[in-house]
Amino acid sequence: MDDEVYPKPAMSGDAVVVRRSASGRDVLLIRRGREPFAGAWALPGGFIEPFERPEDAARRELAEETGLALSEPFALVGVYGGPGRDPRGWTVSAAYVVAIDGDAPAVLGGDDAEEARWFPARELPQLAFDHDEIVADALALLG
Repeated sequence: MDDEVYPKPAMSGDAVVVRRSASGRDVLLIRRGREPFAGAWALPGGFIEPFERPEDAARRELAEETGLALSEPFALVGVYGGPGRDPRGWTVSAAYVVAIDGDAPAVLGGDDAEEARWFPARELPQLAFDHDEIVADALALLG
């Protein structure tokens, strides 16, 4: 196959972590430390390493960017690859959701995330990329 005929996208894995409590649902977000969208809120996630499974990349990025390492099962929300979703070029993302119950675990921004924080699902800030669509799909999947 010729790369000019069959261009290859970059691939990323994103994690939607939802905390369920008596007061409602919270979503874990990170504040991006780098362009594109430096300073904007986004889902934890990032590029897949060679031969890494997308879910493993989402778990790794979640731990690197928030300090949160989860063993709970992740569910595939969907695969997102619409034109223009990433200004760096054609990027396809496999997005996963995991729901946890109880108190919100402590999180801390790390790696390329300036900050990590829980937000009420009904009061999310404007999100980078197409992460608003991913969060909406994840919340709908959880019901």
